Amino acid sequence: MLTIVNRTIKQCQKGFTLIEVMLAMAVFSIAGIAILGTADTNARNLGYLESKIVASWVASNQLVEITLDTSWPPKNNKKGKVELAGQEWFWQQKVEKTTDKNLRSIVMEVRLDEKDSSALATLVTYIAKQQP
Repeated sequence: MLTIVNRTIKQCQKGFTLIEVMLAMAVFSIAGIAILGTADTNARNLGYLESKIVASWVASNQLVEITLDTSWPPKNNKKGKVELAGQEWFWQQKVEKTTDKNLRSIVMEVRLDEKDSSALATLVTYIAKQQP
C-alpha cells in the first residue's frame, strides 16, 4: 500500500512549485543586475581609455613637431590647442634644463579642458643641442 501512495504522489508532482519559480526568478534577476552593472562600468572605462589614447597621440604629435624644429628650445611654458578625432585638445609644453647644458627636457601634457588640474597624457622627450 505504501508503494501505491508514493507512486500517486510522484505522479502528481510534474511542475515547479510557486516558491521554486520565485527563487529561480530572484536568482536570474540578481545575475542580470550584476551583468548590467559590469557592462555599464565597461562602457565608461572604454570611453576614458579612448580619451587617453587620443591624448597620447596629440602629445606625440606635438613632440614630433618640436624634434623636427632645429632651433634650440628656450626655457618656456608654451600652450596651444589642436583638434583631433572630433575634439579640441589643450596641450602645454614645459621645457626644463637638465644637468647637461647641451640637453633639455621637454614635457608635453594634454588635457580635454584647459582648466583641468591633471593631464590625460604626459610624454617626455630630450633634445640635444646641435654642435656647429
